[in-house]
Amino acid sequence: MIRSRITGTGSFLPKKVLTNADLEKMVDTSDEWIRERTGIRERRIARKNECASDLGLHAAREALKAASRKPEDIDLLIVATVTPDMPLPSTACFLQKKLGIKTSAAFDLNAACSGFIYALSVADSFIRAGNYKTVLVVGAEVLSRITDWQDRSTCVLLGDGAGAVVLEADRGNRGIMSVKLHADGSKWDLLYVPAGGSRQPATEETVKERLHYLKMRGNETFKIAVRTLEQLVVDMLDEAGITPDELSLLVPHQANQRIIQATAKRLGIGMDRVMLNLDRYGNTSAASIPIALDEAVRRERIKPGDYVLLEAFGGGLTWASALIKW
Repeated sequence: MIRSRITGTGSFLPKKVLTNADLEKMVDTSDEWIRERTGIRERRIARKNECASDLGLHAAREALKAASRKPEDIDLLIVATVTPDMPLPSTACFLQKKLGIKTSAAFDLNAACSGFIYALSVADSFIRAGNYKTVLVVGAEVLSRITDWQDRSTCVLLGDGAGAVVLEADRGNRGIMSVKLHADGSKWDLLYVPAGGSRQPATEETVKERLHYLKMRGNETFKIAVRTLEQLVVDMLDEAGITPDELSLLVPHQANQRIIQATAKRLGIGMDRVMLNLDRYGNTSAASIPIALDEAVRRERIKPGDYVLLEAFGGGLTWASALIKW
């Protein structure tokens, strides 16, 4: 049986650090308030001339190096993002050019914070079907461009960054074991950016009304996320026939420390088996899981044969999970 296996990981974070103390000078908030409600202490912010494909380029190069692959080895490139370089063409095409990949397929995917797992699932399906052998999956976000820095309920949460993995065909018993994708479009208005699309094109009025920034109903999103993620993980493990005790590492979307802790507690998973870095990077949407996964690999928190579970919840609403035997 052909499986897809992650053979290399990479990540990139911009140099600029925006601390909670910095935010205290911008909006009515405090370091204590932010840490208690989110677990975030600081986040990274891209330079004015940096876009999603720039961040993705650094992460992709790191992943290729880790996999001992060259750009010409890649036959499919997928970029998960909600902050593309432009509406058209895709960020994947810009990244393809920057990497020097010739004419391999390249496209973007938007599933908000669940985007990386969605992209991983697509890549896995293509590999299992025999369409492609070596796929580069990138999650890249410049969320600072859609952040309302006057809205303390959202600006404290978000950061910029990129992560990437190389996925290759493998006939062994390791790799991606299962992926589950879900969505509920009836709750789209819990997390969204109102203007800038075909429904409400950009105008002077939409700019004045700050409609090009992320809007979120945080309390409702929190409650749904905890309940949904618990069931998502339970269903995934039940289907795979393994228990939470057999999981070596849970790599969740880095949205809110309270969501992550509540989910882990309900599942009986100790925080020593949960990968956390949102205190340093905040919520980087589609980039958060590959960034966290790369950090876990570099810190040697994952070894061959380990069961690793990825899970995410985001706008759409979307939610997804992936079980990997490393």
